[in-house]
Amino acid sequence: MSIYGIGTDICDVRRIRSALERHGERFAQKILTEGELQTWRVRSQHWSDRGIRFVATRFSAKESFSKAIGLGMRMPMTWRLCEIAKLPSGEPTIVLHGVLADWCAQCGLTARVSVSDETDYAVSFVIVEKT
Repeated sequence: MSIYGIGTDICDVRRIRSALERHGERFAQKILTEGELQTWRVRSQHWSDRGIRFVATRFSAKESFSKAIGLGMRMPMTWRLCEIAKLPSGEPTIVLHGVLADWCAQCGLTARVSVSDETDYAVSFVIVEKT
């Protein structure tokens, strides 16, 4: 395996909070997959800040992934075709869907992701490898 690309992103959680206040669930639906939306709703019910930081980490990780594959936010890369899930160990993982999954498979690409958040910022790193 060799490194195909590396992406990093830092996201201001306050911007995500503001977008959610302005646009509500429509903003979350633009960024999150169905599975991520379910997690966001549960986290938001218990503590709204936890839900906001969840969206911020997903936003950041998807931005990092788009940079690592060299496409930015253009087809086949879209917010909802890239999912940031968790393995049973708690480690974050990237799950791709549809044409984005097909494109990465055809290119022989796999990815690893790391996310973190603190009160005002979420940060992520993605390494994409080519087999």
